Amino acid sequence: MKNLLVCLIAVVFISNCAMVSSPVSGIISTSVKTPITATANPQGSKEGTSVCKSVLGLFAFGDCSVEAAVIDGQISEISTIDAKSFSILGIYSSYTTVVTGE
Repeated sequence: MKNLLVCLIAVVFISNCAMVSSPVSGIISTSVKTPITATANPQGSKEGTSVCKSVLGLFAFGDCSVEAAVIDGQISEISTIDAKSFSILGIYSSYTTVVTGE
């Protein structure tokens, strides 16, 4: 009985520590691409990305701003902004901003 209690407590503290923002999420894994916004500009041929990551919900790092994605893709006119959310077992997660344009 004591081992079961210890396991339940461990699951509560360990599970979903590195969750990522997403409109839907899974307990085992999440891999979702969602739209954020679109402009009146025509669909561009360039794409830039920026990423933030988290490990165990203890360490979070990166720059997932629109500005960083625009610089990465060398974009001057934004067409769309999307987001990709990824998480595995609450251990590792990432959030990627994807900007398209010219």
